[in-house]
Amino acid sequence: YSGGATCPSLLLEPSRTNDIAQSEYIGDSSWSKQSAGVASAPIVTSNYAISPEGTLNASRVVFDINGGTSSSDFSQLFAAATSTIGDVTNSVYIKSNTASNYNMTFVNALGGSFVSIVVTPEWQRFNITATTVSTSSSFRLRLRGSESTSDSADVSLWGAQIEAGSYPTSYIPTYGVSQTRAGDLCNSAGDASTFNDSEGVLYIEGSFSQLIRLGISENASTSNRILIGQSTTALTFIVTSQSVAVVNTSVSGYQFNQNLKIAAKYKQNDFALWVNGVEVITDTSGNTPINLNSLDLKGQGFNAYGNVKQALVFPTALSDTELASLTTI
Repeated sequence: YSGGATCPSLLLEPSRTNDIAQSEYIGDSSWSKQSAGVASAPIVTSNYAISPEGTLNASRVVFDINGGTSSSDFSQLFAAATSTIGDVTNSVYIKSNTASNYNMTFVNALGGSFVSIVVTPEWQRFNITATTVSTSSSFRLRLRGSESTSDSADVSLWGAQIEAGSYPTSYIPTYGVSQTRAGDLCNSAGDASTFNDSEGVLYIEGSFSQLIRLGISENASTSNRILIGQSTTALTFIVTSQSVAVVNTSVSGYQFNQNLKIAAKYKQNDFALWVNGVEVITDTSGNTPINLNSLDLKGQGFNAYGNVKQALVFPTALSDTELASLTTI
């Protein structure tokens, strides 16, 4: 369950592992219900609410610090896990079981810093990232007297996750042991009859979390290809014809985690790249590639990860007016 989508898109994600043993059954013994000072330990009721996936498998958890005001007064859910050293992201879906909002704290995998969250009657996914220096990770959600939280909270939880990486990916359910999801691939579409060697437009719309390369090529090679590539904040337009570099130009300044519309036009002595309604690269010299037979959304040793709303190939070179209209956000 990815959540939050307002329109359809193809979600492409890297391989990730959810290191929490029980991501839904909070009543399991792998989850510690902890308290200190005047606070009470969290009380868990399994299969209490309909989760974001539409199943009665979300757990009710009632926290209460009974008026405690010090750091020693806390009511906390805790789960230990083993993760790789480096960036680790914790995430979970939470909603209030009442008409009230609750202020809670969500602690990073190191068990140190935290974010203050406001839990409402609507499901929300919360996340926090930390850079770990050991393989010991943890998941902590709590009320605490010294952290400006509510005195009590009646909430539903579902989809707890600890994963190596600097951002959360879609939920990976676990039922007793950690689970790994394979990385997504999207390549080798079409054949020689699909593409026009003499002219056309390669187009992609989406937001991307990691290196994206969309290309038409001859057998996924670099000898003949049209490529839209991305690295950090730079967008690259590459055209190669019979191993001769026709276009290889980059333009910087883009936020690839935001929605972009990108179109690459190719035609004899007429090449251009349009981004969000603006022509950013032009080249008026060179031959087009030959023997184009494969559309690939990947890169040189990389897979493509992000939300792809559209990936299209037009068999003719569109006019500037048409390209501006096509790529305007």
